[in-house]
Amino acid sequence: MKKLIYLFCFLFCGIIVSQELKIADVSFVGAKKTKVSFLKNIVPITPGAVTDSTAILEAVNQLKKLPSIANATFQLVNNTVDKAYNLVFTVEENFTIIPFANLYTSSNDDFAFRIGIQEFNFTGRNITIGGFYQKDIFNSYGLLFRAPYLFSAKAGLAVSYNNLKTQEPIFFDNSTADYKYHNEAVEILGLYQFNQRHSLDLGVNFFTEKYNYIRGATNVNVPQALDVNKFSYKAIYKYSNIQYHYQYLDGFKSTLNTQYVHSSTKELDNFVVAFNDFVYYKRVGERGNWANRLRVGLATNDETPFAPFSVDNNINIRGVGNIIDRGTGSIVLNTEYRYTLVDKNWFVLQGNTFVDAGTWRNPGGQLDDFIDSDNLRVYPGVGLRFIHKKIFNAIFRIDYGYGVTKNASKGLVFGIGQYF
Repeated sequence: MKKLIYLFCFLFCGIIVSQELKIADVSFVGAKKTKVSFLKNIVPITPGAVTDSTAILEAVNQLKKLPSIANATFQLVNNTVDKAYNLVFTVEENFTIIPFANLYTSSNDDFAFRIGIQEFNFTGRNITIGGFYQKDIFNSYGLLFRAPYLFSAKAGLAVSYNNLKTQEPIFFDNSTADYKYHNEAVEILGLYQFNQRHSLDLGVNFFTEKYNYIRGATNVNVPQALDVNKFSYKAIYKYSNIQYHYQYLDGFKSTLNTQYVHSSTKELDNFVVAFNDFVYYKRVGERGNWANRLRVGLATNDETPFAPFSVDNNINIRGVGNIIDRGTGSIVLNTEYRYTLVDKNWFVLQGNTFVDAGTWRNPGGQLDDFIDSDNLRVYPGVGLRFIHKKIFNAIFRIDYGYGVTKNASKGLVFGIGQYF
């Protein structure tokens, strides 16, 4: 019976895609908190328009990308008066006021956490506001406002404030020193979507970085205290062609992040940093999902212990440890197979097996550092995902990675949301 239904839907879509459809009316069913006026502004199909099934399916996927929408479908109803169709979208809303907690270990192996709350559908227009408190040896906090559709269906604004304090290892002379790192930053980004697949964020980040020596190795050429005002120009270009169905993803996306960082002190040079995330998802059968991420990054190759790329549990390689090294270049490949073990009306239990592999260029080093066995890390592992289908991004993950290359370690990594 299920196969017959799929066959009927396929034949129906094949019929309507071959002809133009005049739309007499566009309506939404199931929208409660989300403003219908907002949804009509987002969907490019308007009453009186001539469209086809491809454009309608694109609009459905666009609705699924919204934080407030868990799922969306459509129905075409004959309008005999106008010899056209009434287009009815049925949306299933997410719960969008989300408390969150991240648990991990700090750089000195103490217990660390981040807790906070975010509203992803403020005023019913998919505006995100939120804040967090972090305890990672020291106290930190941050605030966020992100409104992708503030000015129009394509243009928006994001503003954030972060006051972060952590203990950071600094590497030089084949030794390590611990510093108290303090970063206070205000970032303003203009957001623009050219279409469903292409978007660009442009803006500036004003921040102050402070480094204060705590313990470990010293060197006359490495300052024990820094207090530097900086600003950076930032550009983020995104291409996304992902199909969404609850926890399942299918398709490709690419995110290019570039920054030019200007420093107020001669002790730290100005530099450029850029990295690109290539992500590919593939549905496998009814319950499987293959996910892949390749991150390639390069920065100005200064010989400095304060290099911008770090090798870390929570960023790129699960199980490797907390900031075990730094570099001016990075290549990381993450691949994992996710399989749904339990799928209920609101709850999903997902298991995954993964391999994380990465290498980097040492500060002031050469490109052949990328193939140096001392820099290569390979970490296979397994994990679980506890997913609430009706709450946006309500995914608690736990992974265990086990290193199989030189200088390997092992460990658990906790987090909110999929790793990538």
